[in-house]
Amino acid sequence: MPEISRALRALWFKLDPESSQRITLAVLGALGQAHPFDQYLAENFRGKLPLCPARVMGIDFPNPVGLAAGLDKNARAVDGLGAFGFGFLELGTVTPLPQAGNPKKRLFRFIKEEALINRMGFNNAGLNEFLRNLARRRQHVRIGISIGQNSETPVEQGIRDYRTCLRAVYTVTDYVAVDISSPNTAGLLELQAEPLLSRLLQQLKDEQVQLAQQHGLYTPIAIKLSPDLKPQDIERIANTLMAFELDGVIATNTTRLRPGLIADTRLANEDGGLSGRPLLKPSTEIVRQLYQHLRGSLPIIGCGGIFDPEDAWSKLCAGASLVQLYTGFAYHGPVLVRRIVEDLAGRAADSGTGELAAILAAVHARIATPNPY
Repeated sequence: MPEISRALRALWFKLDPESSQRITLAVLGALGQAHPFDQYLAENFRGKLPLCPARVMGIDFPNPVGLAAGLDKNARAVDGLGAFGFGFLELGTVTPLPQAGNPKKRLFRFIKEEALINRMGFNNAGLNEFLRNLARRRQHVRIGISIGQNSETPVEQGIRDYRTCLRAVYTVTDYVAVDISSPNTAGLLELQAEPLLSRLLQQLKDEQVQLAQQHGLYTPIAIKLSPDLKPQDIERIANTLMAFELDGVIATNTTRLRPGLIADTRLANEDGGLSGRPLLKPSTEIVRQLYQHLRGSLPIIGCGGIFDPEDAWSKLCAGASLVQLYTGFAYHGPVLVRRIVEDLAGRAADSGTGELAAILAAVHARIATPNPY
């Protein structure tokens, strides 16, 4: 198994970023569906992880370490990725209709800084293909599905696309992530502003109520936010999320800013969202500010710049209940999942309670109330 992991990482770095991502997903998709490789993956990764359960949004996760949206946009490698021991996978972002996304090249590596810039633009095969692929999965792993609007849909009509996606995925996912913060779809960030945000949340909650009654099933909804929000926007959005009784918030998406990127000014000036190590501090600060306003009324999923167990712990200490990996996983592979889960399980065991939730409750209780600005 270490040989497979090393081979995948070597392939990832030799090819251009988008090609390597596509091929790696194809390999994982094939291995996850092929016996005995599927069993071998599960036994050598997921099967060797300690238990570190987390109950968030009413969902029991085997551990609090998830995969962020954006890697498996079309649900083609669910079994392969799930075998690596993630507590959950966030798939997508999926839109109602297929779309090619933005013109290539649109994904750039910064190896020295362990960062990526992407301007993919919600490229995906659409809802129908996504659902067909998801129906083929053989292993049970907790999943979230990230939904978005088609690029040709005007922002003021985008709520229609979100409602279409919500109805389509409602019964086949553990939670729904609503991406209103990708910097790579024109106008999308406007959905974080009023009156569009309140209008979107009201319609999503109305749809959720109807679907829950129709199916006898409550599927939580989490909103994904930008790391580029100002403090007053964070407070406003937090209050709005509480007012509409959203189930969770994901902090954060990629940033338009370029913190720490100085090695290659040509690439640093590429348009798109930055992820990776430079995003750790900005995204963690957003988590902290959100928690100060939310005070535990809805859980936070922390995402951005996690490359080692201390990074994950810093997110949790800032107020997150779950964490997600993306660029860190791309650079370091499944060993990063194991290192973080083992570290968190060790912290729980050393605490005397044996429960990570008890540690986090005590840590979160000490987070300071925000100062007026």
